[in-house]
Amino acid sequence: MNQAHYRTVRAFLTGCMCCLIASCGGYRNANSTSRYTGNRAELENRLRAIIEGRPGQVGIAVLYNNQDTLLINNSSDYPMMSMFKLHEAIAVCHALDAQATSTDTLIPIHREELDRETWSPMLQDYMADSFSVSVKELLDYTLVHSDNNTSNLLFQRIVSPTETDRYVRSILPEGDFNISYSEADMKKDIAKSYDNRTSPLSYVCLLNRVFTDSIVSRDKQELIRDAMARCRTGAERIAAGIPDDGNIYFAHRTGSGYTNSRGEIIAVNDGAYVRLPDGKGYAIVVLIKDFGGEENAAERLIAELSAAVYDYITLLNCGLPAAPDD
Repeated sequence: MNQAHYRTVRAFLTGCMCCLIASCGGYRNANSTSRYTGNRAELENRLRAIIEGRPGQVGIAVLYNNQDTLLINNSSDYPMMSMFKLHEAIAVCHALDAQATSTDTLIPIHREELDRETWSPMLQDYMADSFSVSVKELLDYTLVHSDNNTSNLLFQRIVSPTETDRYVRSILPEGDFNISYSEADMKKDIAKSYDNRTSPLSYVCLLNRVFTDSIVSRDKQELIRDAMARCRTGAERIAAGIPDDGNIYFAHRTGSGYTNSRGEIIAVNDGAYVRLPDGKGYAIVVLIKDFGGEENAAERLIAELSAAVYDYITLLNCGLPAAPDD
């Protein structure tokens, strides 16, 4: 989505909701006895019925055909948690491009500067007091494993949260998001989690651009895509609503964690790009804020929403162009 088109979409969505448009025949959800008829409001109604009465605030965005958008509860107050690691990876790659620096560049690390009480698979792989890791590997830990230490290191050594916010905002004008803090900052004060926020629309637009547009150099963007396709977190969320038959391309970024003073989970999130066997694709984001229940219940909710979207999208064999491979 180019900048001019993004502004057009934002202006249109200010006063109304864009709905998915389909003109194909009915399709039955494998988990339901009802059929989709292709009515333009049907998917929105079904998604609203799924989230009705559920604890927390649920925001949904689906973008297909590079322009057609469905939004439910779109506002800019959803805490991203580790979802911001996609923004961070993009900003890191842009900074390296600007410096003509390779992702093979080694970063010296001292174990004493790392947090031993945070989620960090890298700490299990590197046991020495001092060691060096390439930027490529740091990005891999960050996007595949959602490693908090590697994310903190990238913020410290290459781009700050503020610089990340500034760069991503330059490629998503009028983007409804904010990045002010690192994982380390949020761990010290979990209230800061609410300041690293996004709207479903802003996140789905960024996600879509990663897989359909050129935003950093080709090799670095492919690194991001590949890492997201190997992401090991949140398997019971969006992916659980899509057939696992080996013919569907799936890449995603998750975010979740921390419990607020009311006993609610601050965020349970997932955003994915899905490419169907015929090469057609769509981006989907589900953000859940202040969920008053167990995390696995929120994950089942995301999976149910994902299944409804997938069932409906499979109707659209008559309008989705194939996404580019570059």
